Amino acid sequence: MTYCLRIADLPTTERPRERLMANGSKVLATAELIAILLGTGQGPGKLSAVGLGQYLLQELSKHQRDPLVVLRDVSAQELMQIEGIGPAKATTILAAIELGKRVFQSRPLDRNPIESPAAAAAALSQDLMWQTQERFAVLLLDVKNRLLGTQVITIGTATETLASPREIFREVIRQGATRVIVAHNHPSGNVEPSPQDIDLTRQLLAGAQFLGIPLLDHLILGNGNHQSLREITQLWVEFPQGD
Repeated sequence: MTYCLRIADLPTTERPRERLMANGSKVLATAELIAILLGTGQGPGKLSAVGLGQYLLQELSKHQRDPLVVLRDVSAQELMQIEGIGPAKATTILAAIELGKRVFQSRPLDRNPIESPAAAAAALSQDLMWQTQERFAVLLLDVKNRLLGTQVITIGTATETLASPREIFREVIRQGATRVIVAHNHPSGNVEPSPQDIDLTRQLLAGAQFLGIPLLDHLILGNGNHQSLREITQLWVEFPQGD
């Protein structure tokens, strides 16, 4: 285990707080950012705060996932199972995570046109990309493909969600959108469409034709990846959208 020295024993220029003050937070390793939240060390071998932060990340990585992904939805009870993390440290970490989520969610809408699946996936990432349950959401656009907003329509289980064309288009019409992109996530990270995904897309394209509200794409997101059904199927040839 590295970082066994106390932070007070480190040269001033190597201490996390001092480095953040001098150079900004982006230069700090994740373990160092956690160390600032923890304040003091503990844990196996009486680690420094940085060492405890590193140990925490190692313990979370036992889930065979990126520890930052685990942190997004970790509970206080899960954190306190890690040696050296008590209620005070656990709640400090959870408060910082929640604050980060709220800051991200309150960002102003990007009014640039959504012109690619990657741009659409980025706009929906907070709602869908890292969720542990399947969610179905819509990206609401104006006539110039500029973002009006996003809306989660349904939340399902870890393996499936239910969304009917009626629910989806009701929200699109209510929000006054003139174009729409639909999306859902696969918590497994496998972004290949299922037969049910193809069937639903076919229904939505037919409904979009009838309503005169072009459906521009159906995206599948999961664990940092995305897939565009428009790019990999012929459905938009079968159901032209006039877009």
